[in-house]
This record gives sequence, C-alpha cells and structure tokens, in this order.
Amino acid sequence: MIPSNARKTVDHRFAVAPMLDWTDRHCRYFLRQLSEETVLYTEMVTTGAILHGKGDYLAFDDAEHPIVLQLGGSEPDAMAKCALIAQQRGYDEVNINVGCPSDRVKNGSFGACLMSTPEVVSDCVDAMKSVVDIPISVKCRIGIDEMDEEQGLFEFVDKIRHAGCKHFIVHARKAWLQGLSPKQNRDIPPLNYARVYNLKKQFPDLEISINGGIKSLDDVGQHLEHVDGVMLGREVYTNPFILADVDQRIFSNRDNPPKTREHVVNQMTEYTERQLSKGAKVWFIARHMLGLFHGQAGGKIWRRFLTQECPQNNRNPAIFRDAFEQVKLAQQKALTFSQNN
Repeated sequence: MIPSNARKTVDHRFAVAPMLDWTDRHCRYFLRQLSEETVLYTEMVTTGAILHGKGDYLAFDDAEHPIVLQLGGSEPDAMAKCALIAQQRGYDEVNINVGCPSDRVKNGSFGACLMSTPEVVSDCVDAMKSVVDIPISVKCRIGIDEMDEEQGLFEFVDKIRHAGCKHFIVHARKAWLQGLSPKQNRDIPPLNYARVYNLKKQFPDLEISINGGIKSLDDVGQHLEHVDGVMLGREVYTNPFILADVDQRIFSNRDNPPKTREHVVNQMTEYTERQLSKGAKVWFIARHMLGLFHGQAGGKIWRRFLTQECPQNNRNPAIFRDAFEQVKLAQQKALTFSQNN
C-alpha cells in the first residue's frame, strides 16, 4: 500500500474531465506538460475490466499526479476491491461514475441511471471507504429523466454524503436516458449552473465542483466564486494550450511560468522515445496533440502533418519536431506577409 503521506494532495480547483477513449495515459502525460497543478482523471474503467480484463487498465506515469481513477460499477464488493487496487497502484483518489448516459453503461447498471438509486451509490462509497484511505468522490448530473432537478439532486447528495463522500462533481445538465443519445446528452439538455450553486449553498461543508459547457479560464474564475472546483472536458481536448495559464491564474502558483508549445513538443518527443521502446506507436500519442496549435498560424499544417506522416512513420519520435519546424516556417511567412502589407 502506498503511504498516504506520499501521495499528492488533490486540490480540486481545476480538473480535466474523464473522457472515454480520450483521456488515456498518453493524453494525460501530454496535458501534464502544460499544467503541473491540474487534476487529471482517467477515462472511465469498469470493475469488470480491472478484475477480469486481460490488459493493464490502470497504468500511468508518476508525472501524471495528481491523478484520479474514474470507476464504473455498482456492486459494492467489486467497487471496494477496485478501490483497494487503485490505492495500491498509487492513485490519489477514486471517482464513481454516476453521470454517463450511454445505453451500454445503463445496461451494466451504472452511470447516470444510478441517480435513481442513491442507496446503491451510498453502499458503494461505504464499502470503498472501509478498505482505503484515499478520497472517494462522485461525478453525477443534476438529475435524470423526470427527476426533480433540485429536490432530487439534494436528496441524492444527502444520502451519499452520510456514507463519507465529501466531493461531488456535478455536470450541470440533466441526462435523458430515454430519447437522447450520449452525444445529444452532452448538448441538448439546458445547462443549469444555478442548480449546482444552490447545491453548494445547501451543503457548505461539501466540496462541490461544476462541469459542463465551460470554455475559458475567465468562465472558470466566475464559477469559482460560487463553487469549489471547475472541470473542463471537450474544450481542453480541442484547445489543450488553455492549460498553459492554469497554474498561475487558477492555482496562483507563480513558480510555474506558462509553458511554451516548443517546450511541450520537446517533452513529448522524449516521452515518445521511451514509449516506443515499450511497443507504443507514435499515432497513439500524436492523436491527442492535434489541437496544440489550435487557433494559431500553422495550426492546420501541424494537424495535417501529424495525420499524414504518422501512419508512415509510426516509429519515429522526431515527427513532432519535424511538424514543429513546419509550423515555424508557416508562422514566419505569416509574419513576413503581415509586415509587408
């Protein structure tokens, strides 16, 4: 077991959301090069995958701390066993998925459908906390289907906090399990940030984080006036360089000056060299880095170069530096054109 005093204390003021098929270990290592303080979450891993799967679904690099395992399941004994494994592997926290609206997750009796059975979530939290000393948190929606968004959410949280859960991350949309696809559930149900703010007022002793539709650090600052933490998902994946200012602006860490894109390229080149020796392919890493130059001159060149070259050069870690050189040429041409016109 990892001694509790050897773990990274989790400061939840800013986090990147768990995103299935996106926030794998390569993605998390990449994001960590931009921010040392941001809390990183794994993509959801089910209890079945951990206990019975053939692969290692929990591997991570020490540089990824603070890191939270998001766990999918609803059987208390299995959840407890997985929480213990996570603690032994060095995770800083375990988060229970009570927000995913997909049919596959629903058929497995976990995810957002668990909002209708808070006693099940409470039993899972109780079982997990009986075997680990790392924090157990819950990520949920403001409600599901016809559930009353305010009273139902308050009752859900009240039930689970008595089992010892002190941190709730709330996606400020309902999930409609009947009639909307998972993709539609990320956009169609209206955002209700006030509902999450009211949750914090109702339970001031709890740590409440907000998630959903947040796109800038200015927005993050405004939300932090009402809640304890903010979680961004798709915006970070699309525009990862947003993280470069997080340590200073959100965590007030003046010792961490914003990273440059060149610094990130160099760090990821070294990381890729190490991963290639373990059997990885460049594209497994590069696919998470396509947005590094989002909104910048040369951004399209960066994306096109990696997309076209990786299949032919999947064992070449220098591909990132090659792509960066192409971007610099494009930026210099743009600058020259601007100066001459």
